[in-house]
This record gives sequence, C-alpha cells and structure tokens, in this order.
Amino acid sequence: MTVFDRLRERIRRTESLLAVGLNPDRSRLPDDCREYDYPRRAFARRIVDATHDYAAAYAVNPAYYADADGWTALAETVAYARGRGVPVVLDGKYADLPNPDADLLGRADAVTVSPYCGRAALRSALDADCGVFVVCRTPNPGAADLQDRAIATDGDEAEVRDENRGGGDADRGDAGGNDDETEGSDEAEADHAPTVADYVADLAASWAADASPADAVSADVGLLVGGSSDDLDHLRERAPDLPFLAVGGAKNDPEIAASVTPEGGPHAGVGLVEATREVLYAGETAGRGRNRGQDDYAAAAGQAARRLAGQLNRER
Repeated sequence: MTVFDRLRERIRRTESLLAVGLNPDRSRLPDDCREYDYPRRAFARRIVDATHDYAAAYAVNPAYYADADGWTALAETVAYARGRGVPVVLDGKYADLPNPDADLLGRADAVTVSPYCGRAALRSALDADCGVFVVCRTPNPGAADLQDRAIATDGDEAEVRDENRGGGDADRGDAGGNDDETEGSDEAEADHAPTVADYVADLAASWAADASPADAVSADVGLLVGGSSDDLDHLRERAPDLPFLAVGGAKNDPEIAASVTPEGGPHAGVGLVEATREVLYAGETAGRGRNRGQDDYAAAAGQAARRLAGQLNRER
C-alpha cells in the first residue's frame, strides 16, 4: 500500500478528515508541562492521547521546534504519533530535499514542499514512498503578493503579469482609440488569466503523472491549499485527481471539506483539513477559576477534535 492508500484507510476507519496540528507555542503551554525536560514533547503526547481517535493524521511544522531541545521533541513527537497508528505530515514546506531516508524525513509519512526550485530539487521525495503536498495557495494575506498574480500565456510560454495591468499612456499607445474599451478588454482578459496558484496546481498534477510508479496510475502527490470553499472549488477544477491538505479554515468554513478529496481517480476519498489552535488551545478556556493543567488541555483538545471531525464529516 502507498502512503495515500494508508491515509484513505485511516480516513475510512476514523470517519474523519481532520489533521491535528502538533505545533505548540511554548508561551502557551500549561504550567505543569514546564517541569519536564522536553515540555513540548510532554504536551504533544497528551494531545495525541486525547485526539487520536478523531484524527485522520497529524501535521507537524518543524519551525515550532527550531531550537536545540526542539529537535528531540519533534522527532519523538512524530514517533509517538505514528506509534498510535496515525500518519504524520511533516509540514516543512521544503524547497530542496535531501535523501528522504535521511533523519526525520524518513520517519514521517508525508511532507509539504515548495515548488519554487522545481521538480529536480524535490526528486528524492517525489520518487520515494512518501506523500508530497505541494504548496499551492495559502490563506495568509501576504500570499496574494505572488500566488494571486495572473499569468499571461502565449503557447507554451508563461509570464507573470505586473499588478499595474493598465500601464501608462506610453504603454497604451497614441492611436486615439477608445481607452475605456481597451482597459475593459485588458481587465476581462486578466480576470480569466490563470494565476500562479493555478499554474502550481497544473504543475503538481504533471509531477504526479511523471513520478508514477510503473504499476500505479499516479504518484502520491497532492496540494497544500487554503482559503474559502470557493477558492478550493476553483483549484479542484484545476486538479480533479489530487488530494488536498487544506489549512487555515477548519473552524471558520467547514464547507471546505467538500473539496479536499477527489471524487474519482486513484486517490478518491483522500484529503485532509488541518487545525492547530482550535484543538491545542481549546483548554485555555477550560477549568476557569482554577489552575489549568495538562488534563484540562487534553480533555478540551479531545472534545474540540471530536467536534471538528464531526463538522467536517457532515460537509463531505
């Protein structure tokens, strides 16, 4: 079985698309976690114990563990989650990957990658038994600086359009035509032009086909996506057969669950919706009026994970 085959089976057994993010902020850990040698590891283990029945996967961002103690906590958190039988996505958004068997990359089930350096820089993961989610569209406001830029296409050539599509007087020429009509035509063309995110979706689909093992229709390649359900619907049209790892919208727009899994193709039924803060810090409001500890956080996290998993499942 491939990684996505195992993930599909996990989704079926748990009836959940939820990927719980194990990305603790050290400043928000409960007090009784701080007495441990590795507080983040202790906290993450309690979260895993409380949520694994409702989680299709866990997502771990190495940036939250980027210090001397953090690397040990990260490696042991990944091992603990997988020991519970739950797949782990290493959400590093890597642009250049070494041998995927090296160190932590060989211990996770899937990774997130940036397409910016091209396929050759990611070959070791694309050609291995490893799920790969290509960063396509993210929900942070600054993502529009690049991801929403329109691409002008001319045959096989693609060019990113400048944001100032109208240009100056010299750009429009001095033929004396109807400037309003020309500008309207330019805007209409821009509205229908593919964006950088669209192009990445197309590119990832081609990588999935190119990296396919001899006995498979498509390799385990998906997209990391964010935004509204409308945004995901649009990307689903561009990449009908790729699983999505949706970030940033589980609580505010559970309807995104309807778009994360392909309806057909080799990866039908495979997709994830990531939630971190909604689960990890549900315990910050638990046990008001007394000292909140690991037990409060774990119990609240389990309840939050069960609730989110149910909401997402109803939208599938």
